[in-house]
Amino acid sequence: MSGAEMISVGGIHQPTSYAHAWRAGDLLFISGQVALNPQGEVVGKGDMRAQTEQAFANLQAVLRAAGATIANVVKLTTLCTDQAGIPAIREVRQRIFGAHRPASTLMVVAGLASRDLLVEIEAVAVIP
Repeated sequence: MSGAEMISVGGIHQPTSYAHAWRAGDLLFISGQVALNPQGEVVGKGDMRAQTEQAFANLQAVLRAAGATIANVVKLTTLCTDQAGIPAIREVRQRIFGAHRPASTLMVVAGLASRDLLVEIEAVAVIP
């Protein structure tokens, strides 16, 4: 694909049929990040806060691999499987983003790729 570059990310689980991110010009499109450790195992089964922490840690690893930080995120989309977990997601997001406020969508869905996954977070960032 001309003008676009797939971003390789070390230190997190490796996808089998998708890329963690693609850079197109100054934009970085990050696939939904979930609570998988580098070995591909679910972290924090049944714990929305722990899974949100891991998903954001993976998101930050992707950003670093592309030369960006959380401050470069302009759009965040969060999917979760339980409305009761939204306060935990918001608390973790607030701590990580601080005063930075990207455009954001949060949806409650019936399920994610694995029944053990409770949250998935994707992002778009602008790379300087």
